[in-house]
Amino acid sequence: MKDNKNEISISVKNLHISYKGLKKFSIKKSLLHRKTSKLETFEAIRGISFDVPKGKIVGIIGKNGSGKSTLLRAIAGIFSPDKGTIDLHGNSVSLLSIGVGFQNRLTGYENIYLAGMLLGFTEEEIKLKEKEIIKFADLGDFIYKPVKTYSSGMYSKLAFAITAILETDIMLIDEVLSVGDAAFKIKSYNKMKELIMDENRTVVIVSHVSATLRELCDEVIWMHEGKIKKQGKPDEILDEYNEFMKSKVKS
Repeated sequence: MKDNKNEISISVKNLHISYKGLKKFSIKKSLLHRKTSKLETFEAIRGISFDVPKGKIVGIIGKNGSGKSTLLRAIAGIFSPDKGTIDLHGNSVSLLSIGVGFQNRLTGYENIYLAGMLLGFTEEEIKLKEKEIIKFADLGDFIYKPVKTYSSGMYSKLAFAITAILETDIMLIDEVLSVGDAAFKIKSYNKMKELIMDENRTVVIVSHVSATLRELCDEVIWMHEGKIKKQGKPDEILDEYNEFMKSKVKS
């Protein structure tokens, strides 16, 4: 496991994030009664706080709707907190998640440069890594076709290649290691293990795959209904979480 003299890369303090949306009723009723439709507030993140030391790999687990992906998007700067703070202490950050970051009308090649510049890299820096990204993504001629023509597996290959090759100080990974063909899963998993061996890189991984979190992570955060239910060593937290989920299935 990596140790970086207790230097902190990510500080989350009293974070609150809410969504507003129409109350649940039929589409027909929504269309007929637009003026009377009311917005309800859903609190996705409910006052959580934690720190991630530099160089550590932290896993986040929890049932669907517990706020995991919302948290990653907030750390990445996509969502703004309603209350509380997120401090990255000057570190660069990238989010690896299906459905985030690409312009569908642009080609994969064009999105390499767009995504790279959004991550803070210059055009010259991206140019130096361009061939490596294209080779890793292994999309053939599709790299020059619009992303809107891509399957989810192709999308994940390009997203992973960009994030893995254009290395940032903090990498946020949202389930993407479970997407793609078998060969790419192996390649991306091996690349991820290579990347996180860098003692200066901080990684936060959201996954439902306990085996992945057990092998890669120094610590696991268990989120439940927008709060941190428990945080600690992977084996302890994952065993307790799995027992919790089994009890829910039985009941």
